[in-house]
Amino acid sequence: MIEAAKIDVATLREAYRAKKLALFDTLRFARAPTRSVHTVLRQLSALADQTLTALWNEAGFGDAFALAAVGGYGRGELFPYSDVDVLLLLPPEGQDSGVEPARIEAFIGQCWDAGLEIGSSVRTLEECLDEAAKDITVQTSLLESRLITGDKKLFAAFRRRFTQAIDPQAFFVAKSQEMRHRHQKFDNTPYALEPNCKESPGGLRDLQTILWMSKAAGFGSRWDDLAKNGLATPFEAQQIKRNEALLSLIRARLHVIANRREDRLVFDLQTAVAASFGYESESQRKSSEALMRRYYWAAKAVSQLNQILLLNISERLQPIDEQPTTINERFYERAGLIEIASDDLYEREPHAVLETFLLYQKTIGVKGLSARTLRALYNARHVMDSKFRNDPVNHVTFMRILQQPYGITHAFRLMNQTSVLGRYLRVFRSIVGQMQHDLFHVYTVDQHILMVLRNVRRFFIAEHAHEYPGCSQLAAGWDKPWILYVAALFHDIAKGRGGDHSTLGARDVQRFCKQHGIAREDAKLIEFLVAEHLVMSQVAQKQDLGDPEVIGAFAKRVGNERYLTALYLLTVADIRGTSPRVWNAWKGKLLEDLYRFTLRALGGRMPDPDAEVEARKREALVLLALHAQRFEAHKALWDTLDVGYFMRHDATEIAWHAKQLSRFVPPKNVPIDPKARPIVRAHLSPVGEGLQVVVYTPDQSDLFARICGYFDQASFSILDAKVHTTSNGYALDTFQVVTTFQPDHYRDLISMVETGLAQTLTEAGALPAPSMGRVSRRVRSFPIKPRISLVPDDKAQRWLLSISASDRAGLLYSVARVLARHHLNLQLAKVTTLGERVEDTFLISGPELQGQKTQLAIETDLMEALASQ
Repeated sequence: MIEAAKIDVATLREAYRAKKLALFDTLRFARAPTRSVHTVLRQLSALADQTLTALWNEAGFGDAFALAAVGGYGRGELFPYSDVDVLLLLPPEGQDSGVEPARIEAFIGQCWDAGLEIGSSVRTLEECLDEAAKDITVQTSLLESRLITGDKKLFAAFRRRFTQAIDPQAFFVAKSQEMRHRHQKFDNTPYALEPNCKESPGGLRDLQTILWMSKAAGFGSRWDDLAKNGLATPFEAQQIKRNEALLSLIRARLHVIANRREDRLVFDLQTAVAASFGYESESQRKSSEALMRRYYWAAKAVSQLNQILLLNISERLQPIDEQPTTINERFYERAGLIEIASDDLYEREPHAVLETFLLYQKTIGVKGLSARTLRALYNARHVMDSKFRNDPVNHVTFMRILQQPYGITHAFRLMNQTSVLGRYLRVFRSIVGQMQHDLFHVYTVDQHILMVLRNVRRFFIAEHAHEYPGCSQLAAGWDKPWILYVAALFHDIAKGRGGDHSTLGARDVQRFCKQHGIAREDAKLIEFLVAEHLVMSQVAQKQDLGDPEVIGAFAKRVGNERYLTALYLLTVADIRGTSPRVWNAWKGKLLEDLYRFTLRALGGRMPDPDAEVEARKREALVLLALHAQRFEAHKALWDTLDVGYFMRHDATEIAWHAKQLSRFVPPKNVPIDPKARPIVRAHLSPVGEGLQVVVYTPDQSDLFARICGYFDQASFSILDAKVHTTSNGYALDTFQVVTTFQPDHYRDLISMVETGLAQTLTEAGALPAPSMGRVSRRVRSFPIKPRISLVPDDKAQRWLLSISASDRAGLLYSVARVLARHHLNLQLAKVTTLGERVEDTFLISGPELQGQKTQLAIETDLMEALASQ
């Protein structure tokens, strides 16, 4: 006990700090029982109480007024670096407390001097009631008030008046609305990769909200009270306490490890927190992944139980008068919710479990499940065993759910939320709450799968046709949408097992198809989609789509138009489901081009370069005629270009180049002027955001590096580069670039690029050093080991360079400087950014590629460029 008489604040501060740090040490003990965290938090609260009481007595306040703990501190539990929120409750106006305001200010200052991070308010009883009536946050804080010291009668009068003033129904509505808004802020999911263990859905705040509602309504302030009042079952109360203890321990250890108030499980801290729980990294799983999976499962359980208790409290406060409508002998509908006819329905008839979700899809006006139904599902998890999974009746019901015309996405999300999906599909259960440390997925594996399912489903919904018209048009002619739904469910289901998840997933879906009686022809297509779901994006983003051999090989791999269309739809849905940052219009165009070229090849029209070139030239001439170009103005430029140029550019680009550059082509047999001013032209990209930029200038070995250097310094990201050398020695390079810089008008951006890039290329001198931009926290926490692949084509004339690394500013320019230093000619660059990972492909040539020693030197320099941070 801290002594109250004549205390020295510095001594008090040291004593408080020493006792607090000793309690922090107990939180670090990995083998401590999870529920012991509440003891430590109560001890921290009691320590703050003792310190405040000592300061109060030192100030000589006695019973002049009251000092109360409010907010989280009022609950009697204090997290290591949480604020110590107090209320200095003054007597009603007209009653003099005998304490001057200056003494109160001095007391608050001494609290800070003693090491208490105090949050204080000074109010009379009437002021407290007035503020509570105006502000739900103040009302909530005062709801948890607890007397520390001072006038007991004054505090008792305040509690009595406050309790009389509170309206339980209005409080419930306000807190429900507040919770919805808070959940929206966190994208309505507990599965964020850096969740806030206090505020995120399924976090501690959800549990606190239930207790606040219960306390305001007089149902009790502890979980056992809710069980006694019939709002929760004893089992539910036990589960809540278990998960609450885990979340509390995670939050407390976060504070201690971060040495500050930190409620987010950020990447930087996940490994340290995992170590505090005794988790160690293994070959197939990082320690942080084990911790996060445990967190997600706890948050999921909290979300389920939270929904049950919310519905129960709502019904207790405002009973539903609406008469139920019978659906069948097992279910009825009331107030838009499906309710079971008897509490033991699922125990007696396990088939009714999946029937619940089928009815959820089919019953018009239903928006969810009642508390009674949710509770019965939660308590019937044990019936969903191997016998349940192998039951032919359940197989039929599950397929009917997949084949319904409406409600697919909502039904599967609800099945996952209630843990039914993972208990029916055992392989799905293994990826629930599994993180993906690949720097471009922003969802856990189960949430990504459901997001891909949603994306596929939207292709078949007319209201979403404006999002991806091409995909929606293809989907409109597709006869069995459920095939794509099954493929979406299984495409990443084998993540985290080790080995190739595409191959393992294909085996899983093969068993599923056999078990569910899916016709062999349909099963083969589903297996193909799961096994090959990564191939189309890899070809589109890493290979030269202007090369007939690339298209021919891909066409042979997919086999027919039906397989191609299904793979295209799944690929678009998959990329869109990784992260909002990964998909862009340029990736969409690459996939669309690959689809069109392959479709033509599958129709018996393998790419004929000569015929294709003539077709594109004709289309480009039509476009040029629309701009009133003089007769054969294009000829000077086109005569210097080879088949490769025309195969790699579409008619729109060819026409734009001819219009912008033809007048700058030097006459034949005129020597190149190395000092000729570079021609740079830019316009808004015809395929989405950003600019398309063309550079026409006498060729030089470090040209690509200089262009990349300019874009790096000007904060542009290069999405694609097509590099050509004309027969008269000029470079004709085309870039797709994007930037976050937004000028007042896009013409200012175009002017900046045209002037700035031309000036950069005109200036001689050594290549500037690349900018060393800061890497993100995520990249620092989960860096990708750089990888390089350098392989020749069949004739060893051109080489395919593939690199993979964590993204950072200046990375592409660093690579370009290496290529320039080794005098390598770049013919094609495909730059793919997947979240915070880059997967870039370059088609290069040059004498140094022919020798083993020089190849090794190139690869070594590239590794150094990729590794430097």
